[in-house]
Amino acid sequence: MPEPYTANDLLNAIAVASKTLSERKDEINRLNVFPVPDGDTGTNMSLTLETVVENLANLPIGAAGAEIRKAITTGALMGARGNSGVITSQILRGLCEGSVGHDELNADSIDAAFAKSQEVAFQAVRKPVEGTILTVAREAADKGRQAAEKDPSPETVWAAICDEADASLQRTPELLPVLKKAGVVDAGGQGLCIILRAMLDVFNGGEIVAGDAEEKTASAVKAVSAAGSFDADITFTYCTEYIVARDKGNDRDPLRLRAYLESIGDCVVVVDDDDIIKVHVHTNDPGKALSEAIRYGQFETVKVENMRIQHANAGWVEEAGVEQTAPLPRVEPENEYGFVAVAAGDGLGSLFRDLGCDQVVSGGQTMNPSTDDILNAIQATPAKVVYVLPNNKNIILAAEQAVPLADRTVHVLPTRTIPQGISAMLSFSGDADVEENLIEMMKAADNVSTGSVTFAARDSEYGGHTIKEGEILALDGGKVVFTDDDVQHAAVKLAKSLINARKLGGKDVSFATIIYGEGVTEEQAEVVRDGIRAKIGDNVDITLVNGGQPVYYYFISIE
Repeated sequence: MPEPYTANDLLNAIAVASKTLSERKDEINRLNVFPVPDGDTGTNMSLTLETVVENLANLPIGAAGAEIRKAITTGALMGARGNSGVITSQILRGLCEGSVGHDELNADSIDAAFAKSQEVAFQAVRKPVEGTILTVAREAADKGRQAAEKDPSPETVWAAICDEADASLQRTPELLPVLKKAGVVDAGGQGLCIILRAMLDVFNGGEIVAGDAEEKTASAVKAVSAAGSFDADITFTYCTEYIVARDKGNDRDPLRLRAYLESIGDCVVVVDDDDIIKVHVHTNDPGKALSEAIRYGQFETVKVENMRIQHANAGWVEEAGVEQTAPLPRVEPENEYGFVAVAAGDGLGSLFRDLGCDQVVSGGQTMNPSTDDILNAIQATPAKVVYVLPNNKNIILAAEQAVPLADRTVHVLPTRTIPQGISAMLSFSGDADVEENLIEMMKAADNVSTGSVTFAARDSEYGGHTIKEGEILALDGGKVVFTDDDVQHAAVKLAKSLINARKLGGKDVSFATIIYGEGVTEEQAEVVRDGIRAKIGDNVDITLVNGGQPVYYYFISIE
């Protein structure tokens, strides 16, 4: 009888697949057909898988199959970034769901797992497109079933799956014309093939080339074990730090605050001067520590970290070399409505906060936030109903995955651009009910004409344009409308084109907003504004906003 794969084989295989994908992510990124510098497919898939490995590293030695499945699905779900990461997470979830009821990882369980994985992955996408990672997953699963019927060896079945995945990948250009024109295969499909092939190499007993991957997993497990022993010494869970600006005329003695904090925690440090009080305390009830402090003045900064989680993850974070920030503290849903927006750049973050957003998640065309990032922001929003504005089509799926995980009602508005998100926020009415606001906010978002100016990250044939790396790209919505060699000229020309298109469509034009990004000076932005005004006259109100966004020189909104 062929030997089934063990749980240890599976854990090693996933760790090596993660490392291999990380090493080859740039190769996958370069397959992105769209010339805009997102380059995110490989990065998003890699980061998603890294979260899975992190979860697996926290498992005790000898963990049961159910625990392993849960660690994989939870890690994949919470770490999912971008469309490619979400689909990868769903494939992994399906693999786990399909293996339920099977005691061993053998030919039958592999067949069942892959059959379920492609089903779950297709369900996650509203309008599945052939010639993508979904096609590769489905055709590989079908071939695995055929192989399992002929040969019960798990090596044979997995090899058949890998071979068909490779073959399916090569066929993707025939199914998706945009790939054929660009002369590339599907980026997500390539990522899946790399994952499957790396796992097969481990299953076949080949050298774990990622020698560091074993070391990394071992280091993480060691760190977790050490953290576990240290965990027992943690009396108070939350490290709480804050600065309070003292109210004028408030002569309450900070020594009283220190005495109170020592009654509810330890490691208390309280320093003060005439203007502020700075506090550090370990406690099981940060709320009490904060409630007492508010009697002295107003908070300038607050930071609360769960030390048990912090120590459990310490080994992994150090090993991975990833800078992590503490998750936002959960708050009770006190208000009726709240808002979470995704935006990159300090200026845009401030703008969305000024418009009423409770939380702004950093991210955009690049740096897609994970489901966990979005969920943390939702949970930190003090509202019973939270509206989420992804402001990018590649973030919508990750945002939607957070909806069932939240402990409050969440609605994701599928905003695809920053201007759409801004218009949606401006149209919100506190007097309307949830459904009315959803309708009006999306109506406002859809009424905005959005343009953007960026640069080509790669040579490409796209939308009838031959595009050279480094050229300036002008986009109407998400479509390239022309290229240029001058940023300011492109912005003016694009704005005029957007305005003319609206007028031809019978829509009024009253406002234009020019949001300029990092690297663009105010003087350069003013040149663009004046250039637009010279082209269209004084009938349109033009506003300049310093968005500070990366990648895009300008966002242009016409309403």
